[in-house]
Amino acid sequence: MSAIDAGSRTGEAPSSLGRSPLLEIEDLRISITSDGSSFDVVKGVALTVCENEIVCLVGESGCGKSMTALSVMGLLPRGIAKATSGRIDLEGRNLLGLPKRELRRLRADSISMIFQDPITSLDPVFTIGSVLEEVIRSHRNISRTEAREIAVGALVEAELSDAADRLDSYPHQLSGGMRQRVMIALAIALDPKLLIADEPTTALDVTVQAQILENLRARQREREMGMLLITHDLAVVASVADRVAVMYGGEIVEEAPVDELFSDPRHPYTQGLIRALPDISVSRGSLHSIPGRVPPPQVPPPGCLFAPRCEHALDVCWEASPELSRDGARSLRCFNAQPFEMG
Repeated sequence: MSAIDAGSRTGEAPSSLGRSPLLEIEDLRISITSDGSSFDVVKGVALTVCENEIVCLVGESGCGKSMTALSVMGLLPRGIAKATSGRIDLEGRNLLGLPKRELRRLRADSISMIFQDPITSLDPVFTIGSVLEEVIRSHRNISRTEAREIAVGALVEAELSDAADRLDSYPHQLSGGMRQRVMIALAIALDPKLLIADEPTTALDVTVQAQILENLRARQREREMGMLLITHDLAVVASVADRVAVMYGGEIVEEAPVDELFSDPRHPYTQGLIRALPDISVSRGSLHSIPGRVPPPQVPPPGCLFAPRCEHALDVCWEASPELSRDGARSLRCFNAQPFEMG
């Protein structure tokens, strides 16, 4: 068994079965234009996040995770990336094509996002309190005193020490972990239904990572929010996820409840990721690695995108792209799935 054990989490996550879908992404394609040519970086992604559920979207850098998240927020870089097909439904309402004013309102009332690097998200010339108060007052018809009370409450929930005093601090006066707690406070201050977190523990030390993740999980459970957590870290996945979607080359290649994914991964890419995890209980020399590289989106290989790196590839894998097939709570995109062996 890997050193990362999904079953060791405190409290079992509820199943998504029987819960109402909050976010439904269907056949989403995102194209990037560069040097006069266009190519897809997200290719037919389908994903659902239910109320009171944490879904982790996991994969290597460049696989399309962040682009998927930005498309939900309506924040794709203008003139560079755009959604060319599909739907992004929030409680049954398609977000693609909504007027900017409607999107801004939804970002206040229904969706919030925690970005990867808080230092680039916080204006260095404004205090923490002024940023929080401005965000709150721009979406709520309340006094500055009331906004300040809400801001302090959000910082307390984010477990920032001396919350009231920190309102007068500037971002550079806070540590990385403290700045990320400010970002959590900003995200939850308006009580969203859906929280998107894009690599929220990047560049933090392990102890602070654990604290931030536990706080996010606690806030999500208390408020019964849906959460889409973007990460490349399987330790993060194991500690917080209810369900996991594995992304490769802009496609979802496998999706499963977190315990099933770690105990019985079926896609060769997912199996490779789990084999690469360090296990302190086993002495096996060098760590496993997946041979080859992720194909560039400008020149994808024919057939299955993972075929050039797959030890189980068949002739058909080089000729046709497998569809994402569903079997109960699981989904898989593979012509020749093999039983998992840790090796």
